[in-house]
Amino acid sequence: MSVKRYAIAAATSVGAALLFSPLSGMLDLANIVMLFLLVVLLVAYTLGRGPSVLATCLSVGCFDFFYVEPRFTFAIADLQYLITFAVMLSAGLITGHLTAGLRFQARVAAQRERRARALYEFARELSGAPQVEQVVETTRAVISRSFDGEASVLLPDADGRLQAPPAQAGMAPDLGVAQWAFDHAAAAGMDTDTLPASACLYLPLVAPMRCRGVLAIAPRQRRWLSIPEQRRQLDTFAALAAIALERVHYIEVAQQALLDMESERLRNSLLAALSHDLRTPLTLLVGLSESLLRARPALPAAQHDTAAILHAEARRMTALVANLLDMARIQSGQVQLDLQWQAIEEVVGTALAICAPLLEGHAVSTAIAPELPLLRFDAVLLERVLCNLLENAAKYTPAGARIEVAAQLHGSRLRLTVADDGPGIAAGQEQRIFDKFARGEKESAKPGVGLGLAICRAIVEAHGGHIEAARSAWGGAQFTIWLPLGQPPAPPPPEPSIEMES
Repeated sequence: MSVKRYAIAAATSVGAALLFSPLSGMLDLANIVMLFLLVVLLVAYTLGRGPSVLATCLSVGCFDFFYVEPRFTFAIADLQYLITFAVMLSAGLITGHLTAGLRFQARVAAQRERRARALYEFARELSGAPQVEQVVETTRAVISRSFDGEASVLLPDADGRLQAPPAQAGMAPDLGVAQWAFDHAAAAGMDTDTLPASACLYLPLVAPMRCRGVLAIAPRQRRWLSIPEQRRQLDTFAALAAIALERVHYIEVAQQALLDMESERLRNSLLAALSHDLRTPLTLLVGLSESLLRARPALPAAQHDTAAILHAEARRMTALVANLLDMARIQSGQVQLDLQWQAIEEVVGTALAICAPLLEGHAVSTAIAPELPLLRFDAVLLERVLCNLLENAAKYTPAGARIEVAAQLHGSRLRLTVADDGPGIAAGQEQRIFDKFARGEKESAKPGVGLGLAICRAIVEAHGGHIEAARSAWGGAQFTIWLPLGQPPAPPPPEPSIEMES
């Protein structure tokens, strides 16, 4: 292309000299010099700086050969023409240089305008892409078109491993190099310090929160990406694609969160309505079955056993419905805590008394530290927490198992534990068992719907504490409740004594 431009410049200068030769008798030499400068100006504007220098030199030579006496020779009869040649050469070189510079600046401005327009259009297309697939396809198409090559976007799976993109003609990205770029959030491959001999350039799609994937591009001309402005534009394209992927990701997260919230609200409403409607018939069943057990004269043995089973199952169903209703009320925020400063020993004793029938056959012990301070809590709700924990301990441990309730100070908190030496909690289930309707693997044969521990966690968190599960020192299960101590109110001053006069 350079040789062609120089050839055109030479042909233009010689052709102009031949074209102007009929004017030698009609125009002064100064006007002919102006015509040659016009030719140099046109060459510089259309072909650039180098061809304009050649055109200037050839114009001076052609002017001397065709128009200066003696004509058709390079001999000079009048030395004054040397000044003409010098001025003509200087003017031609300066004019060509300035014109070529303006031409270059115009080209640079046009290229920057094209790059800015490409970035604008790319950002506009990405802003309207609601799905990851559309972002990937838009990115691949725009970058392939803008950088004259094949492009591909590699996305990670849930474990952070990049997945191979669909097969493309002329494009075979190296997953190993791409994975390195993704893990280190640094460019790799062509024209980088990491595997520079690679046929592709791998750019990590780094978004504000994390790396969202890797952009692989294989240009048809390797030098294309060596141009600094081209590389900066490619980095900008990669940044826009990363931000678009992160935006789509959080849109999906928000939509899923909204769906979960609506599902939770609907489930709570159904549970509240269902449990409320079931309480009356269940209460009636409990009362009728208890009446049958106390009937006089007493029922026959077979019918008495049936009434006893009916009574036990009705009471169990009543407890399950109560759990459902309580969970719905807690989730909806309808439970108001009756916080009072009181002793934790009283709640522990009340819970043990309520659960005494369930704890028969178990070795129950307490380890309450002496002189514990008063705590501010809702006695009814905290009693419910301890009853649920004790009921679980009695339900999931064999007869004769040890159950211990302990309380002691731990810094600025109270540590309340319920531990047993039963089969314990399956590994990895320590957090999941507190979810609603979640039940451990060893609990599948036991009655219940999996709401007891969820209610415990909700009540404890409403008191500003938290509850956790772990393996006890005996090998069984241990539930630990952490409650803040707070600052109990000062006792009222003693009333002054009144002395009686005799």
